[in-house]
Amino acid sequence: MLTLALYQPDQPQNTGAMLRLCACLGLGLDIIEPMGFVWDEARVRRVAMDYRDHVMVRRHANWDRFCAEYREKSTPKRIILLTTKTSDAYDTFAFRPDDILLVGRESAGVPDDVHATADARITIPMQPHCRSLNVAMAAGIVAAEAVRQMRLSRSITYENELACRAHPP
Repeated sequence: MLTLALYQPDQPQNTGAMLRLCACLGLGLDIIEPMGFVWDEARVRRVAMDYRDHVMVRRHANWDRFCAEYREKSTPKRIILLTTKTSDAYDTFAFRPDDILLVGRESAGVPDDVHATADARITIPMQPHCRSLNVAMAAGIVAAEAVRQMRLSRSITYENELACRAHPP
């Protein structure tokens, strides 16, 4: 399952928006603590409404625990960092169904060691005078592209399967 991971989120409103994004697109949501606010289910439900019930949320005590969860398996997942510190555009990147899309803190992004750990770093091209997008908006843009690619891939596979059935070798 494609997953969105939030690195030490600062703002509950953005976290709620990204939780809702995950519910609507069918993504998992990982939260890497510490957070800049108290995770309170009642508060989260107020921000994310009933979408909370439709998302698998995994919380990790810190970056090391998050990495242990995904890196120390026989088939580790790729961590794809959304960052302004690269020229590799998100719309030219080939996403995989089990990728983890990692976004940084609203106030500071991710530290250098986390940046260096990512398997790939992608950006959303913007006008030169603009520094960055809101983290929830950036997550939505990139997640939509990743889901689009997954749907296209499934449709091509399905079309190939139908063609093979219609014209066996």
